[in-house]
Amino acid sequence: MAQRRILAGTAFLAATALVLAACGGDDNGGSGGDTSAGGEGGTLTLWHYEGENSAMGIAWDEAIQVFEEETGATVEFEEKAFEQIRQSANMILNTSEAPDLMEYNKGNASAGLLASQGLLTDISEAVEQYGWDEMLSESLQTTVRYDERGVMGSGAWYGVPNYGEFVMVYYNQDLFDEHGVEIPETYDDLVAAMDSFVAEGVTPFAMSGAEYPAGQLFYQLALTEGDRQFVNDYQLYENPVDFSGPVLRHGAEEFDTWVKAGYIDDFSAGLTAEDMGTSFIAGDYPMLFSGSWWYGRFTDEIDGFEWGIFPFPGADLHPGSSGNIWVVPTASENQELAYQFIDITMRPEIQATLGNNGGVPVAADPADIEDEKSTELISLFNQVNEVDGLAFYPDWPAPGFYDDLASAIQQLINQSASVDDVLSELQASYDTGVDDFLN
Repeated sequence: MAQRRILAGTAFLAATALVLAACGGDDNGGSGGDTSAGGEGGTLTLWHYEGENSAMGIAWDEAIQVFEEETGATVEFEEKAFEQIRQSANMILNTSEAPDLMEYNKGNASAGLLASQGLLTDISEAVEQYGWDEMLSESLQTTVRYDERGVMGSGAWYGVPNYGEFVMVYYNQDLFDEHGVEIPETYDDLVAAMDSFVAEGVTPFAMSGAEYPAGQLFYQLALTEGDRQFVNDYQLYENPVDFSGPVLRHGAEEFDTWVKAGYIDDFSAGLTAEDMGTSFIAGDYPMLFSGSWWYGRFTDEIDGFEWGIFPFPGADLHPGSSGNIWVVPTASENQELAYQFIDITMRPEIQATLGNNGGVPVAADPADIEDEKSTELISLFNQVNEVDGLAFYPDWPAPGFYDDLASAIQQLINQSASVDDVLSELQASYDTGVDDFLN
């Protein structure tokens, strides 16, 4: 039975990786639980915002086919834009328009907020029934469990990730070779490489200031001076966060230096992430700093040059986490069907499809990953994960902080505000947002 595919917005790859767990399923290849409710019928409404040629889009299309064959139910899929879901979820999910299952961004300000508002189903019983808790490492579980305040890391389960993600540097090998620039291994090497490109009249990095990438670069630059305690303070509120302190000030000052040195274009303040990505695909820039969610698309669409990836030099901590999570709205009319679909996405064969198309699966057998490019991505992720290097994302601490962060960093790109002004603005936004969220 073919699924109904409803285009309800421009597909947008966003947001924000974790471990390739060498665990299979039961003897029948399933991941646990009984998904063979053959012939039960019904309709499962499903929302997600992954592109058709992304690793997740490909794997989930396969899961839809398996689900419909095994259950006799129909999937009514609506493709949403990331921003569309982010901005309207809390208004839609308590209405009859809510889907039965959807992909949603993890973190306190996203899934945590909806959970605290009673808009997401506590799926703890389903997690135990299907054995998903046994498939996911503790680090992966951080982003799917939320307490009554909506703070991640403990409490009930409100979602399940079936992939991981992290942020890295993509590079155009042909442009590096053309200009005689070596792939950097240290931060000083990176600065030297960027200076070499600028001297040749080439802007080193593609960038988007209108959406998430610029804020993630600011955070990554800060993380070169941060440690795990800083991350816990910033993300989990263990101690007050001082934006004028050495970590976040370093991030803002380095970002400002990058702008002044011509490492990113000033006009990128108005560019979207899609603009940034397509400019790299076109071969216009030597480097791009963004997430593993681009990897499958780059593999599919780049055919004019050789490219690769490396971790951001000089950092032990990197933006990253579990992938976005499957959540079941409390208004869902078909929660059991939703659980059956989630379980199918956790099966080794679906996980292998995800991994062989440029994704980072969380429950795959490593022997099933045959694609050389995909192995490169997963290996790099493992390097980051093995040293506890995932630091989540900069917009997570409070609802609305995503927009405030993007706006503040835009001012550094177009040089309309000083570093001190930007840090003061972010401090006020962070403090107000966290206080409102917790109280």
